Amino acid sequence: MKTKILVIDDNKEYAEQLAKSLTEAEDLEVIATAQNGEEGLKIFNTYRPDVVILDLVMPVRDGYSFLENAHKGNSKFIALSALSQDAFINRAITLGADYYLVKPCSAKVVEERIRFVRNGNKETVVDKAIEERITNIFITVGIPAHIKGYQFLREAIKMAVDNPEVINSITKQLYPSVAKRFSTSASKVERAIRHAIEVAWNRGKIENINSLFGVKVYNHNEKPTNGEFIALVADKMLLESV
Repeated sequence: MKTKILVIDDNKEYAEQLAKSLTEAEDLEVIATAQNGEEGLKIFNTYRPDVVILDLVMPVRDGYSFLENAHKGNSKFIALSALSQDAFINRAITLGADYYLVKPCSAKVVEERIRFVRNGNKETVVDKAIEERITNIFITVGIPAHIKGYQFLREAIKMAVDNPEVINSITKQLYPSVAKRFSTSASKVERAIRHAIEVAWNRGKIENINSLFGVKVYNHNEKPTNGEFIALVADKMLLESV
């Protein structure tokens, strides 16, 4: 059975282009588009789509008002907005958005997130914000972007932020999950992440690392395990998002 989708965005051209791209997927069907929250609410109440793609800044009724007035039932809501400040994001999540994507983003990413929320998952940290925070942390500790472990480590940290329990199953769950995303093996993921951490320590930025986490965690003669480092960064990000 196809996932039925409603796209609500005041940019008609964008809404129609997104709808066309999503409908090309075999398991998705865009049942309608709307250019404001009032029109979107009427369509929503009539057809009860599985997923609503919702802009926040719109005429007549904005996305926040839509979320406040929609009787959500089993429907899922993905806020797709150029607003990237934490206050806007937190308000949308509080009002019932299941996921928050910051424009611009590709139709392929929206498609992946539709499946994500339909599977019962709920995003805890906005995509762009978490990417920026991880990047800043990697710059601080000295992990260069050109090495393979950079992307593997980034993905592992994102998974640990979404589901902290995964750190307790790093070999059986986390490495294989990262490996699947990048079409490689779990052992290669483990080795590449280990190399990325070793590069940071060999660059000697231990003071930056200790300053980043607010305490003296390590010295030059000791390095954290992959799991310890991933957990440390994920914990810091979760605390910052509260």
